Amino acid sequence: MITVFSIFFSVLFCFLVFFLIYKGKLKEQYAILWIVLSGVMIFFSFFRDSIGFLADFFEVHYAPSLLFILAFVILLLILIQMSVVVSLLKENIKTLTQEIGLLKKELSKKKDGE
Repeated sequence: MITVFSIFFSVLFCFLVFFLIYKGKLKEQYAILWIVLSGVMIFFSFFRDSIGFLADFFEVHYAPSLLFILAFVILLLILIQMSVVVSLLKENIKTLTQEIGLLKKELSKKKDGE
């Protein structure tokens, strides 16, 4: 029963990502990460024994804890990516604000000169 439940929500998550891309709410550059994540979720839903195999490979004694570690690492990577994007956007906003200020100043000089 848990396999059917996890497959259902993994596929639902994948469709949600594609729906958000279709509606234009999620840009393609960010969607790749979510598509890969949903693919991993679907893979682990179909092949639940692979979690045990990975746990044995990494010498983790309790297999579900490996899932939490992987989820934590993935979330950290997403946070780093979003922090980089926010930093770039902040710099772009600063540059645009300065350019608008210069354009307003130039426009007011032209109005005063006329």
